[in-house]
Amino acid sequence: MQNKVAFHTLGCKLNFSETSSISRQFLDRGFELTSIENEADVYVFNTCSVTETAERECRQLIRRALRQNPDAFIIVTGCYAQLRPGQIAKINGVDAVLGSNEKFNLFSVLKNFEKRELACISVTPTENLTEFGVAHSTDGDLPALPFRQAGNRTRAFLKIQDGCDYNCSFCTIPLARGQSRSLPIDKVRDEFIKLLDAGYKEIVLTGVNVGDYGKNINTDFFTLLKSLINIEGEFRIRISSIEPNLLSDDIIDLVSKSEKLCDHFHIPLQNGSSRILKAMQRRYTVNDYETLIYKVKNKIPDTGIGADVIVGFPGETEEDFIHTHNLLRDLPISYLHVFTYSERPDTKAINLPGKVDFQERKRRNNILRILSEKKRAKFCEEMIGTQQQVLFEKNNKDGWMQGYTSNYIKVTTEYDESISGTLSETVLLKSESDICKGKIVSTKKSVDLIIAVG
Repeated sequence: MQNKVAFHTLGCKLNFSETSSISRQFLDRGFELTSIENEADVYVFNTCSVTETAERECRQLIRRALRQNPDAFIIVTGCYAQLRPGQIAKINGVDAVLGSNEKFNLFSVLKNFEKRELACISVTPTENLTEFGVAHSTDGDLPALPFRQAGNRTRAFLKIQDGCDYNCSFCTIPLARGQSRSLPIDKVRDEFIKLLDAGYKEIVLTGVNVGDYGKNINTDFFTLLKSLINIEGEFRIRISSIEPNLLSDDIIDLVSKSEKLCDHFHIPLQNGSSRILKAMQRRYTVNDYETLIYKVKNKIPDTGIGADVIVGFPGETEEDFIHTHNLLRDLPISYLHVFTYSERPDTKAINLPGKVDFQERKRRNNILRILSEKKRAKFCEEMIGTQQQVLFEKNNKDGWMQGYTSNYIKVTTEYDESISGTLSETVLLKSESDICKGKIVSTKKSVDLIIAVG
């Protein structure tokens, strides 16, 4: 039996969480985990389909793996595999294309890892399991997934939600992952407690649309948060991505009052033009978004706020882009995640008029990335002299260690093994771009819990 397996994950934090679940299946059966750069007997690629670039990278990585070991068994799963299994099956050397649910029962689907003369038999989302391909199903209950280690036993991810019922015109996720569905609160709590018992200090709760949690099981995200903060122990919960229309007053108020909830929100904007937001089929206006940001900052002044933004959407004029830039410049936002619009098959946006030139998309992307760097630096500078709780990682990087504050500022200090994996009261002394240097005041054992999406 082959005994070395390598994984590569493309895309969001949810994909990284799911890769952990897949890798656990191999580790439990005696496989040795190795790097994607090394020769392995089995390569598993967990893919993304948000942009054409991500799909192209997947194809390149598959070919690179086969150059390292032409006899390796190649498994491809994730959103790209879900949406275009036939395209992947045509890549010479691919052996299995796994659907969204089948990847979590990999060893039931694939009885062995022997290459065949016919490299891969792929199937469409409506077909049944065949010799090598599998049905790409996206319905059914959400399984409780094992956690993923992320950084020397200080962080782990836990998937609480999958799928999306929204119909954003640029997005393929509903096609790839199906309807919104959630892990019941009691199962979330069980997995949560297992992570605490295992010694993890930070837990990332992931999902496609975390704020939509619970609607198919007669509960909601606010109720889940209240349940989690009542678990005994020292920990904090970070909500790192939530749709603007789902960030309720109740959640904001809960964060403002509970020390177990981090002062940090990641709130996607996507565009600063209400006309473009309407074409994107988003569920809010620019005014709604602006009002929400100031509401959060007024309630929790030191809150760190991140935003997603897409440049180059069909019909986006220079005037629209300037509106987006100026809105983000003026809002009290701490950083941006900037995405260049990419035409995706089977989306409404691909047929919209007003295609933006690729070089112009790149120019707009660069402008907003520069703005993001400035905003990160400004937010760090504003926090100089304040005392923050920092959860430091266990890694020693040339005599220094890093961690994050509650409001999501990266902090570095001289390495001290005794504070690794602890919440440490730290004074921020100096800002160097988007990183602050800090001085430890005191420490206490803690768990950092993060709720996040891709």
